[in-house]
Parts: sequence; structure tokens; C-alpha cells
Amino acid sequence: MERRRIRFGTFLAPFHSVRENPTLALDRDLALVAHLDRLGFDEVWVGEHHSGGMEIVASPEIFIAAAAERTRRIRLGTGVVTLPYHHPFLVAERINQLDHQTRGRTMFGVGAGALPYDADMLGIDVARIRDMMTEALDVVVPLLDGETVSRKAGWFEVREARLQLAPFTRPRVELAVPSVVSPSGPRAAGKYGMSLLSTAATTRAAFEALPETWRICVEEAEAHGRAADRSRWRLVGPVHIAETRERARADVRFGIQEWLHYFAYVGHLPLDATGEGDVDADIDALIQSRIATIGTPDDLIAQIERLERQSGGFGVFLDMAHNWADFAATRRSYELIARYVMPRFDGRGGRQEEAYRRAMEKKPALAERRQAGIDKAIRDLSPRK
Repeated sequence: MERRRIRFGTFLAPFHSVRENPTLALDRDLALVAHLDRLGFDEVWVGEHHSGGMEIVASPEIFIAAAAERTRRIRLGTGVVTLPYHHPFLVAERINQLDHQTRGRTMFGVGAGALPYDADMLGIDVARIRDMMTEALDVVVPLLDGETVSRKAGWFEVREARLQLAPFTRPRVELAVPSVVSPSGPRAAGKYGMSLLSTAATTRAAFEALPETWRICVEEAEAHGRAADRSRWRLVGPVHIAETRERARADVRFGIQEWLHYFAYVGHLPLDATGEGDVDADIDALIQSRIATIGTPDDLIAQIERLERQSGGFGVFLDMAHNWADFAATRRSYELIARYVMPRFDGRGGRQEEAYRRAMEKKPALAERRQAGIDKAIRDLSPRK
């Protein structure tokens, strides 16, 4: 398999301890995005959640607007806007405005909703949310394509609706949809020409399903006259790296068990630990299952290569931001990724190593000639007898 260039980013739900100041937590999230921008990361995706206590961004659009003012080049995506909670015309209008405000750096991820408690508070039947997402997409996508739309569903209506601004990004802002194991994600991606976000790619079932996930996406795209593009396929997995495996393990003791407990009892991510037992046993379980990378840059390189082999190739690796470590160690982890992991996959690596090897190979012969030149110069300057 020919290696494709892999881009890098983070999937920022975010997750924060229920015991800490949410105002400072949000400020730290914005600081992290600015840090990623300086390090050369390609993109960040920001979630929408309304319950559960740990995932505290209610509007990814508001967050992105603030992050755009603090950054220069990193792309900013909604990960995701929960379509059943919003009128589809207003969603399209907000994203179109963000596309202009960010000068084309906005990406638009959509979904049906990850937390059933959100839908329940809004009086929405969780059994209906996937159908509602499809109904909304049938309005949002043509609106973003510049079409005039009239449509009536049980929960919204649009009458000759049309966006009043042309998009900044041509032909339109990039759209994306999440996928775990269910075929609904890749089918939507293929049907509407959307990118695919495999948000749990390192979990056992999702990892095994990667080839089938892409097959479904390709077939659905072809059925609708489209071509699926692997370079727009994002795979997500949790990562924390340090200079040594021992340092990485010590770092994540800070917050990993609270994160595990959240997914065991509130969220929906199949893990091999609950955060209630021995912390070292929990860390071992995540490493041994290969759900998480807790180690060194070489360990992350090995994980990405494993994902490449299983998937057949993808375009972007997204670290799932988690706050397992304190902020200083978290920043350091991303710095190590930028310094030692990204160059292996983004097309910048290899040249320096090649130049180093070539210099080593040529040194003996060239050093001999150089010394011969020095010896000759010395002889030429010596007094003649």
C-alpha cells in the first residue's frame, strides 16, 4: 500500500472534571487550540453537548468563532452540530456565516446526537433522531449548495428558503458525519458527499469494522454519482505521549480514571475499564487493548501504522482530547507529536535522514581529498630549499 500523506488534529469534545471551574476550563480549551495552531496541527473538531457534566461546549459555532480570532491557519470543525436539536435553515445560515468569518477554515460536522439525555430534555424521542438528522440534511445540504428549498417535516418547515450569502468556500464548506460501527454514518457520507469521522476507530469493534465502513461509503457514493475520497477520512483515538513510557503513565494518573468512569456510566464508548479500580490496571487495560496510546512518539507511530494497515489508508489522525494529564503535560504531549510523529507521515520526514546518511557515506572519500588539499597547501607555503 502506497503511503498517503496523513494530516493531524484533535477531536475536542471536550472532557473536563465536574469538580473544576468551567470558565477556566473553556479558556484552557481555547489556549490549547492556539497552541495546536502554533505547532502546525491541521485541524480541530469541537463537540456539542448539553448534559452529562463533563462535555461542556453547548455551541461549537460560538467556540469556533472565538478560536478563529486566536489562530491563523488551523481549520476549525463542528464535531458535531446535532441536527435534530436545531432548525435546519438556521444551522445552514450559521455555518455559512462562520465560513466567511474564518476565511474558509470552517468544517461542518453533523450528527444525530451522542447523549440521549440531551434529546430527552428537549422532548425528542431518541428512537427518531437518526431519521430527523436525515430530514435535516435533505435541507441543509442543498441550501449550502446554493439551491432554493421547500420542505415540510413533522418538526420543521422551509418555504422557498435560500441562503442570502454565497459561500466563502467554493463549491461549499466541507461537510462531515461521524461513524462508529453502524452503517448509517458511511451511508450518509456517500449519499451527500460528506467526509467521514470515525470517532472510535481504536476501539475493538470499530477497528475491526474499518474496511467495511469504507466499503459502504464507496458503494453509497457511487450509487449517487460521487467519488469517496480517503484523504477526507478521519480516524480518532486517545493519545498521551511523553519522553518515556514511565513518564506518560505517571502523567495520565492525573485524570484518566474520571474519564473512564464517565464513559462507563454516562457516555457511550466501549472501554475495558471503569475507573473504579487500580489506576495502573486501568492504564494497562487501555494500552493492552490498543484503544489508547500511552507511551512515546514511537508508540504513536506504531498505532497510526496499524490503523493504516487495517483501514487501507486514511487522511487525518485526530487525537481524542481527554485531559488525562495536567495542562503542562498535555501541551508537551502535543509538542512531541508535532516534533517526532507528524514528520513521519506528513511528507516532511525522511529528507533530513537521507541527507545525513548520504553525508556519512561520502565522508571518508571526501575527507581524504580534503586532507590531501590541506597537505598540499601546507607544502606550497613551506620555504623552498
